Amino acid sequence: MTKFIYEKSNVDLEKDKSLFEYADKVRMRIPTSCGRVGDCHECIVEIIEGENNLSEQTNDEQFLSSPFRLACQAKTIYVKDNLKFTPRKRDRKILTTFDNKNDYEIDNHYVFDKDSVSIEKNNQKKILINKKSKIFGLAIDVGTTTVAINLLNLETGKIMATSSFENPQVFGGSDVMNRISYDTNKFKGELHKSIISAINFEIGEITKKIKIRRRQIVEIVIVGNSTMRDIFFNLDVETIGVRPYKSLTEFNFIDKKVDSTELSSIASKLDIRINPDAIIYSPPLIASHIGSDISAGLIAVDFFSNNKNKIFIDIGTNTEVVLGNNNNFLAASCPAGPAFEGGEITYGMPGYAGAVEHVKWESNKYSYRTIGDSSPTGICGSGLIDFLSEMIDNKFMNSVGKFTENLEFLKLDENYDVMLTRKDVSNLAQAKAANVCGQALVIKDFGISVEDIDEIYLAGGFANYIDIERAKNIGFILNYPTKKIKKIGNSALEGATKLLLSYKLRKNLLNYVTKIDHLELETKEEFFDYFVEGCQFKEISV
Repeated sequence: MTKFIYEKSNVDLEKDKSLFEYADKVRMRIPTSCGRVGDCHECIVEIIEGENNLSEQTNDEQFLSSPFRLACQAKTIYVKDNLKFTPRKRDRKILTTFDNKNDYEIDNHYVFDKDSVSIEKNNQKKILINKKSKIFGLAIDVGTTTVAINLLNLETGKIMATSSFENPQVFGGSDVMNRISYDTNKFKGELHKSIISAINFEIGEITKKIKIRRRQIVEIVIVGNSTMRDIFFNLDVETIGVRPYKSLTEFNFIDKKVDSTELSSIASKLDIRINPDAIIYSPPLIASHIGSDISAGLIAVDFFSNNKNKIFIDIGTNTEVVLGNNNNFLAASCPAGPAFEGGEITYGMPGYAGAVEHVKWESNKYSYRTIGDSSPTGICGSGLIDFLSEMIDNKFMNSVGKFTENLEFLKLDENYDVMLTRKDVSNLAQAKAANVCGQALVIKDFGISVEDIDEIYLAGGFANYIDIERAKNIGFILNYPTKKIKKIGNSALEGATKLLLSYKLRKNLLNYVTKIDHLELETKEEFFDYFVEGCQFKEISV
């Protein structure tokens, strides 16, 4: 008998049963708010196995492509093969630098009266809660791949909960340009709806866990690259996808129609299920694709506090680089793509359980470690860097990515189908070339060398887990002095946390970002030469 299989549970497949009915039987939680009639589009699931058992797409599912379906719409009309699917919410391995010492600066406008909690603005009070109560805020980093959230007590600054999950917008593409293309066609609004739905679901999980009411959440600071941020606020993102790659918010700022590139709204307007009058705030972006996640990251590391030469590198689907010394600041965005975050690589995957995160060649075979110490199901970014470095050091591949003995692939373990193909290596070469090319051109245009840089900050999804020497060995990052490199975790989330608690920091940041110049990499004559060199698997300096 064919089965629906979920973790350690399984049930028999039957004809004309919706995926929701199977999920109910094994207590799989799938978000929905429309009564399972196909209107809310929250119940997106990914079909892992047995897609040929399912009914044709309904009209409500036309915005999705394989392997994604709506659990309320897709039904089993055949029972030929086993069926597996999963909700579009998977915990990610993230690292933050939070130590919960409650030493964040607290500077906000909340007023605690005997019988209410209010916010004071322009010498006027607005009551948020009609009885004395604890109030909370959310710091949210909406990354292209991962969403991370901190819940804070706004009186004490204490972090009450931290969570992360895969950005559900992946059905619209794995990178920014694909998301822009998707959102500017006939399915406009679906990406906005999916991220709001996912955040609402996560808020429900967090509030239940720490036993508070949604209404006690009175503020959100949300950060992300320009595209992710504008989709969250349901703005048109078409202009970000075409030269000169600027958001409508940035154009309005340039044309002096607005005072800054900050964005602000209230919860009820965005359908976020917290206090309806809660402020939803996003700090200013820097320029083009360099968004509020980077400006928040600079706040996280006190980037503007001294006159040393500092470089901030946020590694991700888009890698952003900021170099400065308090007299001058220069920033650039490098379209690295999703290869090192699981996209376009045959056995690539994000940092989930089962992902190979470290690799070493010893005793004539590869040894490796997976997240969760489970059987390998794919390779995440840190594992890919290790694997490539070991292939170079042991001469299984040359510096231009050609395998020895004209092999088509190199297998990590003969017992598991986890490998790198020649096409994978080509995609990884181009991704790392974009990474290192951006770093090199910013340093060169600034007029200094690698040796002149005093502090090097590595931020982003998997930067904390990469082996620095191996990353330099394959040219994933420039050949910086290792002792100057500091891994700083999810700086965007930490910066958002600081900004959530301090209105003074928000005001300071508005001034800081105006001092940062933007370098358009593709306008530099040397771009192609740097990119070609960056495609080679070797140490790279400038």
